[in-house]
Amino acid sequence: MKPSTRTTIVADSLIGRLNALSLEQKVRLLTGADFWALYAEPAAGLRRIVTSDGPAGVRGETWDERRASANVPSPTALGATWDVATVERVGRLLAGECRRKGVDVLLAPTVNLQRSPYGGRHFEVLSEDPLLTSRLGAEYVRGLQRQGVAACVKHFVANDSETERYTADMQVDERTLRELYLAPFEHIVREAGVWAVMAAYNKTNGATMSESRMLREVLHDEWGFDGVTMTDWFAGRSTDAAANAGLDLMMPGPESPWGDALVTAVRRGRVSAEAVDDKVLRLLRLAERVGALTGSAPVESATWSDAEIPGELRTVAAKGFVLLRNERRPHYGAGADRPVLPMSARHLTSVAVIGPNARSGRALGGGSAMVFPPYTVSPLDGLRAGLGPEVEVHYAAGVRAHTRMPPADIGTLLLPFSDGHGIEIRFLDADGATLASEHRMAAAYNWHGTFGDFDARRLSRVQARTRLRADEAGIYVIGGSGVGRFILDLDQKQVFDVVLTLPDGADPVEALMRAPQHGFAVDLAAGQVVDIVLTHEPPTSKVSFDSSMLAMQLNVEPPSLEDEEGIAQAVALAAAADAVVVVVGTNEEVESEGFDRESLALPGAQDELVRRVAGANPRTVVVVNSGAPVLMPWRNDVAAVLLTWFPGQEFGNALADVLLGSVEPGGRLPTTWPADERAPLPSTRPVDGAVVYTEGLHIGYRRFLRERVEPAYWFGHGLGYTHWTFGNAAVTSDGAFGATVVVPVTNSGERSGREVVQVYLERSGSSIDRPVRWLAGFATVDVLPGEKVDVRVEVAARAFEHWDVETVTHRWSAQDPVHYDVEAHSWALEPGPFQVHVARSAAAVVQTCTFDPGESAPDH
Repeated sequence: MKPSTRTTIVADSLIGRLNALSLEQKVRLLTGADFWALYAEPAAGLRRIVTSDGPAGVRGETWDERRASANVPSPTALGATWDVATVERVGRLLAGECRRKGVDVLLAPTVNLQRSPYGGRHFEVLSEDPLLTSRLGAEYVRGLQRQGVAACVKHFVANDSETERYTADMQVDERTLRELYLAPFEHIVREAGVWAVMAAYNKTNGATMSESRMLREVLHDEWGFDGVTMTDWFAGRSTDAAANAGLDLMMPGPESPWGDALVTAVRRGRVSAEAVDDKVLRLLRLAERVGALTGSAPVESATWSDAEIPGELRTVAAKGFVLLRNERRPHYGAGADRPVLPMSARHLTSVAVIGPNARSGRALGGGSAMVFPPYTVSPLDGLRAGLGPEVEVHYAAGVRAHTRMPPADIGTLLLPFSDGHGIEIRFLDADGATLASEHRMAAAYNWHGTFGDFDARRLSRVQARTRLRADEAGIYVIGGSGVGRFILDLDQKQVFDVVLTLPDGADPVEALMRAPQHGFAVDLAAGQVVDIVLTHEPPTSKVSFDSSMLAMQLNVEPPSLEDEEGIAQAVALAAAADAVVVVVGTNEEVESEGFDRESLALPGAQDELVRRVAGANPRTVVVVNSGAPVLMPWRNDVAAVLLTWFPGQEFGNALADVLLGSVEPGGRLPTTWPADERAPLPSTRPVDGAVVYTEGLHIGYRRFLRERVEPAYWFGHGLGYTHWTFGNAAVTSDGAFGATVVVPVTNSGERSGREVVQVYLERSGSSIDRPVRWLAGFATVDVLPGEKVDVRVEVAARAFEHWDVETVTHRWSAQDPVHYDVEAHSWALEPGPFQVHVARSAAAVVQTCTFDPGESAPDH
């Protein structure tokens, strides 16, 4: 695809700005000015451009609860909607958040694939399927960029796991790379016109991605990408190789392998001046698009009021909830059997809400996807509000699912020298003098060079001062998390002085997400208050990405029951209740950026909790609060299973809406959930520095179909509260080697409902390796009870094609109705018919038609 005429005109209008700059000024623009922003350049009329992490919200330049961010559902939750319009609307909401926070470029969406459920950032990507990822990712980008905010699609390419992610070589054969892992990037570049792309940390087929030929040969030359290619943070490795490969921007700054070294490389002829000019023009084009040049203005972003955002996030969350199981059980107080969901609040007198994720459900994943929401509605609070005062709601945690000390609950902390809750943070120099202080309402802190109005080079220690009031009698463990020296004083008495370090080989981001901890146990009476002073001295050597990054936590582990005692308490509540909701899930210890998962089992004794509670009450609904698949060995023994992913700040309210039936659980699985760990699951662990994608084209549902292994739940699966009837499908040519599938669908139930019509292709007897079937199109519809609609599903020509690497093949065209030759290393169409399956999941085929794209081509 060649650059458009508009792009050429825009580039011509920027030449004057480019020519006003010296080589040194040009090169300065190619490295970030600080952690999040690009340099301003008055000579070019360029203001500062600000980037921010996404994709579950817009953090801005500070990682700070005092600048709260709307927390949208995580990408797996958005993927589960299968709804392009919903995802585009989320993009628009995030664009409004960007403008509110002064952000020009959102570092999202992540369109790597869910190759393995062991991937630590599985929750941060949309699906395991390239087509579903492509279409939803493109709408996310459109939603942002239509409002004048740049999307930066990431991580190009094959950054599908976290272990050794800075150095691992992802070895992927050419066809698999094209048909799976490059496909979402290609679609988003060609169809959505994304303005920025992020190069990944890893190597792919031997080349570090910031130096890969694909940046120039594929992104620029083949796809016509006219935007900016930037590094992932601290991924810049070289001067000459990166500059010549097609990389435009190194982040963050001000230090990088470029700067004076790149100026020297240009003057000595190792990097051409034209290459530098091209990079600067791309940056200026980005600046013009986001309104960062004098004389240019961004598109006016739609504003979202504080009153509008909660309702939108509540609706989106429910659309992504996936009802996996819903069995019939005796109705409360009556003999008639009915599906346990939706619950009927008017027939309930008591509900037991149980589980470690019930009181503080997990709304978002760890790492760069984290934001501080203004609030998070827990499942317990949401159900209490939804059920109303007439229904008694009883709670028990049951078991402890985490092994680490959590950040202290701010509601138990009192300011040291005044009334009110919170923590006083003091920044101290080497002599102990206070450089600045802050009142904080959170116990976890991340600073990225933004310590306050003082010279950060003077900073020697950070001190957290507060008072803990014990809500109940028992043993409390008080401590700190981070890298460096920690000193804890309780009631003016020092109780420890330790130095904490990361394990050998740990990912640097573990200093932020899974830092080492040390605690001290103290026995407190109910109501007792203890003074806490936690002093942190950062190490003088670089232990994280950069010396400007500092992270620490004040941790308090309150008393808790032993698992057996907690389960017994939960079982007693369940046995006495009309219905039970058990909320289980993962936590930041097992799902986060920086490390992969070691097991798919739920943490702790949660499986035993579910088994025992379900045995005590046949109307047990299990809510699974995880961003990625978990094992559910009890899934056939409970009445219902509802998957909520990490659903954002409106978690509890959306959950009440779905459980009580005011809205439909609208989601379908964007990834296959295995039944056990013996299933065909790709490894994320490098061997001798390499991860070999031996499964080729066969990831996710494709692998299960090929191996004839039954998963727990198939890709595309999801139930609702109504019933559907499918009429006979018709398949016709779209006039360009693609097809249009029209399926009559009737809502034959008594409630309005949402259905996702899925279309898969199959090629029996193919001469090349193919999946058993692969997703080719989909459409989501909302239908009134008794209503019949014709659902139209477009199947693009690309769905029938494969990437040819070996032979000269033939393709039909309107220009040559017989055929013309297509050389290898390009897209090709195998002649002959394909089976077109209309389905409700990858395994639930409703009907099959036959279609030959060659015979249906124009003028054939």
